[in-house]
Amino acid sequence: MDVLSDVITTMRTGRPASRRLRVDAPWCYRFDPYEGAGFHILLRGTGWLLAEGAEPVPLATGDVVLVPQGSAHVLSHVPRPEGAVPLDDAEAEPEGRVEFLCGKYRLDHTRGHPLLGSLPDVVHLPAGPGRHAELRAAVDLLAAEVTGGRSGRDAVVSGLLDLLLVYMARAWFEEHPEDGWPRALRDREVAAVLEALHTEPAAPWRLEELAARVGLSRATLARRFTALTGQPPMTYLTWWRMTSAAHLLRTGEQPLTAVARQVGYGSPFAFSHAFKRHFGRTPAQFRADASPPEPR
Repeated sequence: MDVLSDVITTMRTGRPASRRLRVDAPWCYRFDPYEGAGFHILLRGTGWLLAEGAEPVPLATGDVVLVPQGSAHVLSHVPRPEGAVPLDDAEAEPEGRVEFLCGKYRLDHTRGHPLLGSLPDVVHLPAGPGRHAELRAAVDLLAAEVTGGRSGRDAVVSGLLDLLLVYMARAWFEEHPEDGWPRALRDREVAAVLEALHTEPAAPWRLEELAARVGLSRATLARRFTALTGQPPMTYLTWWRMTSAAHLLRTGEQPLTAVARQVGYGSPFAFSHAFKRHFGRTPAQFRADASPPEPR
């Protein structure tokens, strides 16, 4: 199991959306806090991204910006937010000299994984020769599809948006290889343990078994894993089991017995007890709260 893909799958709660817009100065658009992550790609021209408490970020043609926590921000032709209006109120100008592609992903931050949580509030990926070829290719394909009318467009755009999120996160991790989680994914032994826990979360893992699997002592594995991920291996396993269970409860209709079995609990009672201790609600209450209301 690829950890980054697993994390995104577990956090996602709906389909992504995007909009391509061409405008001319002056322009200034406001993006309110959002339960998910937003992105912007400057296809033509220049602009600025303004986030509260941060220095204005200058944007050039080809630049990509990810706002992974869905925090409020502004896109503008100048480094000031005065007069900002919602993007939904924007009027396209076919002959405009600035063009950008905006989009958002629906992510449940209550199940947020520290891998994505380690990203800064604004991830700026400037364009440049030889930089992140896969990301650039996805951007080009997406820009062409969102304005085309060819058959299969919706499926293609949805798939490209999924790719784009992976490529944006991957690009930042590759540029910051010595940070905690990026370093964890590059550390051979820690990455192997993460892969094992994500591939078989229901397995009866013990620290001794994980340590032997990667050729380390228990103390060395525990120390290195904790330093890079912020949690000891067995604490992370319990947390990941609960996070995975929440995803299964929100997105499926499997009985509690099946959910319990998939995340490593032999009985629904033991699973319910652990789940309530973690979330403050029983699995049945959690599922009911996540379900849409019955139609009248």
